[in-house]
Amino acid sequence: MSNYKVKIKGTGMYVPKKVLTNVDLEKIVDTSDEWIFERTGMRERHICSTEGGEWPTDMALYAAKDALKAANLEPNDIDFILFGSVTPDYKLPNSATVLQTKLGITNNCAALDISAACSGFVYGFNMATAMIRTGMIKNALIVGSEMLSREVNWEDRNTCILFGDGCGVAVVGRNEDENDQSDVLATYLGADGTGKEFFDQPIGGAVEPITEEHLEKKNYFMQMKGREMFKVATRTLAGNAKRVLEQTELKLEDVDWLVPHQANIRIIETTGKLLGIDPDKVIINIDKYANTSAATVPMAFHEAIQEGKIKRGDIVMFDAFGAGLTTGATLIKY
Repeated sequence: MSNYKVKIKGTGMYVPKKVLTNVDLEKIVDTSDEWIFERTGMRERHICSTEGGEWPTDMALYAAKDALKAANLEPNDIDFILFGSVTPDYKLPNSATVLQTKLGITNNCAALDISAACSGFVYGFNMATAMIRTGMIKNALIVGSEMLSREVNWEDRNTCILFGDGCGVAVVGRNEDENDQSDVLATYLGADGTGKEFFDQPIGGAVEPITEEHLEKKNYFMQMKGREMFKVATRTLAGNAKRVLEQTELKLEDVDWLVPHQANIRIIETTGKLLGIDPDKVIINIDKYANTSAATVPMAFHEAIQEGKIKRGDIVMFDAFGAGLTTGATLIKY
């Protein structure tokens, strides 16, 4: 059986033009810039236009074009699209096939949506890694794209402050250069459905479709139990890191960069303390974009590359956790 090395060949991101600051939120709900920043680390978030041009697949299109250019590949070089999102353009068809068409891909590549919430990108990345390593595919486009502003109750100050819209992508492919040490070193995926009620959106699916009563009560939006999520998230993220390191001969001090899900600054800081990692090695951009669910890890990764922090040869860890409860981590040599 083949055992190809796997390389991130290119990355890209897109955030909507509209910026909603904490000061703007003060005019919408009973909150303050100071209160939000102290508790979440967020200063602003980007909000998609509802006039078109910034739907989840549009954002993915813009980001994917940049990633393909960076990878020096054409759209038809992609063999598989994995689209992580809980806010797809439509129920049917899936967003991956919509993106395939927008990119002009004509090779009939496989196209799959992944509904793993904030873990969606890491789920897709690890799945693609296995397929590339075994020779099933050569290049995959991994997407995390979310329009969470559609699913937030803008009258609920506890949740509307937390989320933003955006997209991050990576082109991942076969590394056939013997002299290129880029590779995926370890992966982990998991889930614990017993915690599903910590963060959910039970209304709007097959079990309970939206009715006029739901519209009146405005109870069909995302809902979260913050304290419960905080406790399980920090413990799980720290556990993820240990799981992937145990698969290698590396230790935490060998990791150059930790790219965690950007859910809350306190979760990120507490996870770092549990691990004992140098805070300067943790990539954080939550202040600018808030929680963009499946898009946070690829956005933070791409931005760190563009800023010159993450360089080729660095050991990088992706670490995610989301509703479901889903979780996953990846250790790579970039």
